[in-house]
Amino acid sequence: MTGSTQSEILKSLKSEKINRLFIYRTIKRYNDTKSVEDKPRSGRPTTVRTRALREKLRSKIRRNHRRSIRKMAREYSVNRETLRKVIHEDLELKSLKRQTVHHLTPTLWVKRLERCKRLLRRLVNEDDEHILFSDEKIFTVEEATNRQNDRIIASSCKDISESIKFIDRVQRPLSVMVWAGVSADSRTKLTRKHIES
Repeated sequence: MTGSTQSEILKSLKSEKINRLFIYRTIKRYNDTKSVEDKPRSGRPTTVRTRALREKLRSKIRRNHRRSIRKMAREYSVNRETLRKVIHEDLELKSLKRQTVHHLTPTLWVKRLERCKRLLRRLVNEDDEHILFSDEKIFTVEEATNRQNDRIIASSCKDISESIKFIDRVQRPLSVMVWAGVSADSRTKLTRKHIES
């Protein structure tokens, strides 16, 4: 890389996710000290937030993104806030919340498409004034585990496999469905119904 410009170095290291500021500082440090090693610093040396800990965490998270920062802190006998800083600042990873989605299989895709086509054919032949449009919402009791703590550690959502990114939405006990309908000239009352799984 001798004689290369900063832009050329940045292009060649693009896959390593290294930014321009890091390259600028490394070149300046080498020009000033003839070395890329950190300058001696005053104060207490780093004893916990070390390169060895970073590599251990990187390897552990790479094997399984669904890691608990609290459990890893206990495992390595490190303060939880210190471990959080290592993950977020040193490894530049984020703690992402899993998304809740409806799970649709290929069979359900086909059925849903057929029903939509059938509904469109009905709408063409019927008068809009005689159609009742309805909507419902199911309110469920939260599951026993706290989903705020069900996190995935990764640099972005794109780095997470589909198998662990989402949670299937399922009905829970003590659910309540709220239902209502509206037509061209009237509307129904808001109706509630208790649902048990």
